[in-house]
Amino acid sequence: MQFPKSDRTATPSRSAEAAETLALQALAWIAAEPERLSGLMATTGLWPDEVKTRAGDPAFLGGVLDYLLADEALLLGFCGEAEIAPETPARLRVALPGGTVEV
Repeated sequence: MQFPKSDRTATPSRSAEAAETLALQALAWIAAEPERLSGLMATTGLWPDEVKTRAGDPAFLGGVLDYLLADEALLLGFCGEAEIAPETPARLRVALPGGTVEV
């Protein structure tokens, strides 16, 4: 599966859109493996149908990126398969609710 490359010239709205897209891709990658999905469900307390329902919520998508960023093995696995730099999810995370900008 090929994922779009990030655009370093993105405007804030395009950054949020790129962040949501990446988080949805990460969610699909997590959900494709039962062990990864059970880890997400254990962390969030959500059932699979609730995960599916919340997939359109930018705050939840920020949480998906947080989950990915909290586990280096997951992060590197996803980034390797997506063919993106491992710092891309952290860079895009700030565009979603709950993201912070480091100074």
